[in-house]
Amino acid sequence: MWGEIDPPVKVQANQFEKDERPKLTEEPVKCSVKHSPEHKQEQLDSEVEEVSASVSAMLEAVVQSGSLVKSQQIGEAELTTQERRRELLLQYRSKPLVFLERYHTCLKPQHLTAFEHVTSDPRAQHYSKVIQRRATGNTDRTRVRNHRYAALRALQREGHYFSEEQMRKREPLLYEHYIGQYLTDEEVLERSQEAMLDGGCTGGLASLLLNSYDERLIQDRLQQEQEREDEVEEEEEDDVEEETEQKTWEPNSEEKSLLREEFISQMHQRFLDGKDKDFNYSEVDENPDYDNLDIVNRDEEEKYFDEDEEEEFMTE
Repeated sequence: MWGEIDPPVKVQANQFEKDERPKLTEEPVKCSVKHSPEHKQEQLDSEVEEVSASVSAMLEAVVQSGSLVKSQQIGEAELTTQERRRELLLQYRSKPLVFLERYHTCLKPQHLTAFEHVTSDPRAQHYSKVIQRRATGNTDRTRVRNHRYAALRALQREGHYFSEEQMRKREPLLYEHYIGQYLTDEEVLERSQEAMLDGGCTGGLASLLLNSYDERLIQDRLQQEQEREDEVEEEEEDDVEEETEQKTWEPNSEEKSLLREEFISQMHQRFLDGKDKDFNYSEVDENPDYDNLDIVNRDEEEKYFDEDEEEEFMTE
């Protein structure tokens, strides 16, 4: 009938038409792998082992110096040697110039090859000079030290310079503290006779006068040094009771022997330190003849010298 509306015609979809709707494709999911602290430590340990020989030697020098390499909280466990190496390697790789500035006092000239990649920087040049200068100074000190020790042994064999009377003349107050005040009258007389022999005196009035003159000089110097020491003691306000005990103490024969050995040891050390005012050290320190004297063995040398001289020549 006219005017009636026909129902809508259903159109079937063409089977050949493609569905234009986007389709989700299945792709592999990428996951980030977090390594454990143990894995990172193993990796760092491997890196420490793989560094060049020069870097390894440089790191080991800092490790052995005992320098603080990392701030730690109170109660936190101390770093192990391997942990110190790892920490130092990280610092060296991240900031080599800061590393050089911080640890240059632990390094020697042979370690400078580890910083060849930063030698153009003025800071690297500065600290390289500091290390070289310190090494030269250490070498000179070692040479002088060995010369003086060789001279000391020679003077001991000669017997005059380190005789008791000659040491007493050089340091009368030190002698009085360790030996003189504890001598008996017989020992004082025996000392006077030995002094005459030590001075080459064979008897007679001239010898007696010379010996008396030397003794007067010693006593005058002893008095002057004693007065200076008394002034220092008054300033420090020493305990009167302790001082009285020291004066009344009488050592036995064994204790006297130990005091004598201590006096001799201190006189040897004064010589090695260059404190004998009347001795011409230039004849020893600059004398190449002492370079070849085979009279210093290691065991004896350690009695006088502390080989740990790192703190020496701390510069800038």
